[in-house]
Amino acid sequence: MIKAIVTGCAGKMGRRIVNAVENTEGIEICGGTEVASSPFVGQDIGEVAGIGKKGVPISASLADIIGTCDVVIDFSVPSASLEHFLIAHEAGKAIVIGTTGFNEDHWKTFDSMAKSSRAVIAPNMSVGVNVLFKLVREAARIMGKTYDIEIVEMHHNLKEDAPSGTAVKLAEIAAEAVGRDLKKVGVYGRQGVTGKRKPEEMGVMTLRGGDVVGEHTVMFAGTGERVELTHRAWSRDNFANGSALAAKWVVAQPNGVYDMQDALGLK
Repeated sequence: MIKAIVTGCAGKMGRRIVNAVENTEGIEICGGTEVASSPFVGQDIGEVAGIGKKGVPISASLADIIGTCDVVIDFSVPSASLEHFLIAHEAGKAIVIGTTGFNEDHWKTFDSMAKSSRAVIAPNMSVGVNVLFKLVREAARIMGKTYDIEIVEMHHNLKEDAPSGTAVKLAEIAAEAVGRDLKKVGVYGRQGVTGKRKPEEMGVMTLRGGDVVGEHTVMFAGTGERVELTHRAWSRDNFANGSALAAKWVVAQPNGVYDMQDALGLK
């Protein structure tokens, strides 16, 4: 049985991940963490997540309990995720990271340690979104050089980073498929007299409001027609279930930094 630790286990996403692990065959919860100031530290992780008493107290330190697990599942913020990655690396444990908002320095660290780490790092763990990634790559190869590519994403009003990591990944996939550098052609907002749209532009537009879990649409706009590929999430369970699948998968892999496409066999 694969044993998993969930960081931030008392948060909205953390609780769903605990539930997902509980309901996934072949993997079980052996620990969870919260920040030291959290009132949930010391409480039973199962009772906090609503799955019944598990006899597993929530810890304030991943380093203190890392030895009990095979894999860590982390959905937090970039600084915390990097710290958890380094702790898992030092302990020789696998880690699944669903955090978004990493910068180039974060990725340099991940890549530099890939040969001695086992990690799945992906902006979106949903099976449906990862199918969308594959479909967008194929559509861009077929239409992208003659159709205008625009991406629109919407999330709840508490989301702190923009555009979403998933929207950026979609843009990166489309840009790569048509041989463009997203850093040069990406447009993240339009206002005023912007001039005629450049053929190579790729727009990534952000909407925020309400309790929207996540919506992403990639548009291929041509003359007289438009193709749209859309994914809408109504529940965080999609991401939680995907993280449990990724956790089971990565434990058995050789060292490397993988993404969800690897875990789902979509490459």
